Amino acid sequence: MTYIENVFICMASPLLIAALCMGRRQAKFFLCCLAGMGACLLSAYINTFFAALYATDTIAVTAEIAPVVEEVMKLLPLLFYLLVFEPEPVPIKNAAIIVALSFATFENVCYLIQNGAGHFSFIFFRGIGTGAMHVICGAIVGGGLAYVWQRTWLKIAGTCGLLGAAITFHAIYNLLIAYGGAIQYIAYILPVLILTVGKLIVRLPQSHN
Repeated sequence: MTYIENVFICMASPLLIAALCMGRRQAKFFLCCLAGMGACLLSAYINTFFAALYATDTIAVTAEIAPVVEEVMKLLPLLFYLLVFEPEPVPIKNAAIIVALSFATFENVCYLIQNGAGHFSFIFFRGIGTGAMHVICGAIVGGGLAYVWQRTWLKIAGTCGLLGAAITFHAIYNLLIAYGGAIQYIAYILPVLILTVGKLIVRLPQSHN
């Protein structure tokens, strides 16, 4: 049996020490990392609770419960950051990406501990695909929050819409993975391709200037 809270403590301890030793600006980075890993830990407990409550199968948990729970849990530290610190748009985007990456990192570590690290190709594709998926969801939410939270009338509706978009993308990704076989590997590659295309599109206007 894997006690993921012990894994969390081992990974979080150095980050907490670093946050205490570094300056305020650097400390925000480490605190976002802790928030992302903490969100992943809590998501695991909540997913298990709802799976037992509704007696659902693996596909239902993967495609219906997990995307909602995980995206909500990643959003909560961002909302706290927005409400307490009222940051500028760029730090909001950065915080969302860091939380998402930390969530994905902790998720991958727990997966390796539970399932072993014997199949390198599968682990590589899963690790990079899942990481890219979480980054895309983080970019959707972070980039959107940076916009809607500058407009009072858009805050609530905009936040709900962004959360819904992230949940939808996450659910599609998980559903494709649940099919297994070649479709599973296509699902792993798809977020990477989306990130690559998105990066190229962002850089195009800069190259013309």
